[in-house]
Amino acid sequence: MAVGAALAVERKSRRDFGFAAGIVAILAVLFLPVPAVLIDIGLAFSIALSVLILMVALWIQKPLEFSSFPTVLLIATLLRLALGIATTRLILANGQKGVDAAGHVIQGFSQFVMSGDFVIGIVVFLILITVNFLVITKGATRIAEVGARFTLDAIPGKQMAIDADLNAGLIDDKEAQRRRRELEEESAFFGSMDGASKFVRGEAVASLITIAVNVFGGIIIGTTRHGMPLGAAADIFTKLSVGDGLVSQIPALIVSLAAGLLVSKGGTRGTAEQAVIGQLGAYPRALLVAAALMGVFALVPGLPFLPFVALSGLLFFVARTIPRRLQAQAAAADAKAKAEDAVKQAETKEKDSVKESLKTPEIELCLGRQAASQIQASQAELGHRVAKMRRKFARQYGFVVPDIKVSDNLALPPKSYQILIHGTVAAAQEIRPGEMLVVVGDGPKPDVPSDEVREPAFGLKALWVMDAYAGEVRRGGFEPIDGASVLLTHLSEVIRNNLPQFLSYKDMRGLLDRLDPEYKRLLDEICPSQISYSGLQAVLKLLLAERVSIRNLHLILEAVAEITPHARRAEQIAEHVRMRMAQQICGDLAENGVLNVLRLGASWDLSFHQSLKRDAKGEVVEFDIDPRLVEQFGTEASEAIRARMREVHGFALVTAPDARPYVRMIIERIFPTLPVLSHLEIARGVEIKSLGTVS
Repeated sequence: MAVGAALAVERKSRRDFGFAAGIVAILAVLFLPVPAVLIDIGLAFSIALSVLILMVALWIQKPLEFSSFPTVLLIATLLRLALGIATTRLILANGQKGVDAAGHVIQGFSQFVMSGDFVIGIVVFLILITVNFLVITKGATRIAEVGARFTLDAIPGKQMAIDADLNAGLIDDKEAQRRRRELEEESAFFGSMDGASKFVRGEAVASLITIAVNVFGGIIIGTTRHGMPLGAAADIFTKLSVGDGLVSQIPALIVSLAAGLLVSKGGTRGTAEQAVIGQLGAYPRALLVAAALMGVFALVPGLPFLPFVALSGLLFFVARTIPRRLQAQAAAADAKAKAEDAVKQAETKEKDSVKESLKTPEIELCLGRQAASQIQASQAELGHRVAKMRRKFARQYGFVVPDIKVSDNLALPPKSYQILIHGTVAAAQEIRPGEMLVVVGDGPKPDVPSDEVREPAFGLKALWVMDAYAGEVRRGGFEPIDGASVLLTHLSEVIRNNLPQFLSYKDMRGLLDRLDPEYKRLLDEICPSQISYSGLQAVLKLLLAERVSIRNLHLILEAVAEITPHARRAEQIAEHVRMRMAQQICGDLAENGVLNVLRLGASWDLSFHQSLKRDAKGEVVEFDIDPRLVEQFGTEASEAIRARMREVHGFALVTAPDARPYVRMIIERIFPTLPVLSHLEIARGVEIKSLGTVS
């Protein structure tokens, strides 16, 4: 593989060097005298290059496949200009020797195209210049200019469409990046084509000037320097000059045609044959009318019979053949559609089978009849917000939560919804169509008709208010929440409370497979010799149960590798990991760089410490506390925590390291979302603000 890579790099460097050498050679032709033999080779190469460019422009599927065309056009134009200067040097220096003075290619064009008469050559040359300059190049320039303008104007809308598809989950990040890159290439291509067309127009003007210089300069040189008669000098130098002009203008015309085909292709996909012939031949009636008209022309006296009757027969044959081909394509499409329908029916049958019914979605949102009608009215927005919520969970906690299945359940009350986790109802609530929820807590209430309820996600006091009073409620300083937002907030909080259930063994192995090679080697050292993969999964679940993110999985593995030689229980390992991740935990909990804490009083620290029973090694083996103390602690902690919740938005309860899991076990029954930290989990450098103690 290394030898192959080295050879590939060497071949690439050779191509780079060869390309640069070719450009330098073109520039050298501008200044150095070139023999007639090399001029013939260069002119033949110019014609071959122009034909190649035209063929590529005919066969590409879309314009962006030939995005290098502006660069190729510049190189081809530079090549023709360099050859024109070289031929001018030969014509003026050796024109007195005859029509072969500038090489055999120019001689051939002067004799074949001009039929030996320079007047015919001048007329043909002027016609080619007119066709190229006024027809093809001018039209291609205008198309490129309008295409560039419209493409640039459409970029913001296309960018917003890509972002909308990405947020709605219709495309992934890679597809969005590909579309953005294609959008950038499209705008750059049409902008370049707008300027590249000016190359050909400038070359046409340069060719006229070159011919004039060759003719008049050659006549003057021939008569004054070489003593030629005026008529002979005019005949020879005019033939050479016009032949030189024809040799340069024919490739220029071909390249201009390629540019016109390229920019006029626009948004049409497929080769030029598919785009033109396929669309012209798609209407048999039009072909029949054209065939009839050609037949009438064949019968008109004075017009040639054979060409028109041949065209009429050809058009009639094509018009009769196309419907049969379309019928065959339609039959093939119908057969394919029937096959796809059969596959879909088989899949539907499998889904309806008993085996499929055993599969339970990990997260399911069941809606009552009225709730479903309210949500389905904004189903596109709901899908977008659900996808956004899943991405937020992935960034915050380090793994992707499962897809959320939304279904109707007519057995539910009409306004109700249920959130199921692995098929079990985790929460149930109702939303009211035509009403909005106003969260008031323990504060004042808006003076409008309302029904008092509990907000489903956090249990705060709230009011259902009719939509008609929304403006009045806002003027009173309250913020009404629509039903979809209430439902999604509740769903988000239920998912957050059940994070450990969503980290499957498969998900964990997927996270481990994405680790860097160095950490994969670390993983091989500790699994399964010191901890099993299921044990590692248990540690991650314990972290997620307390809403500790596992996004820094490599740091977690390092902490696990430190403690596993000395401890095997998942709870002990998780406590050590928490201490090693103190900076992340405090950073996630701090607000504006300040961590608000409520400490456990000394008396309660002592009570919990005395309730821990240890073995001979000093490890905690049992938590034995008087139930009356648990009840008293719950009462005092509830009063202190509720009092601080009215003062600050978020804080953490801090206790001794050995008692932390057991304090958390009691507190989570009363305040499931309240973080409980140990003193060792407060990182250095974190600003602490004490809110008091539970005492």
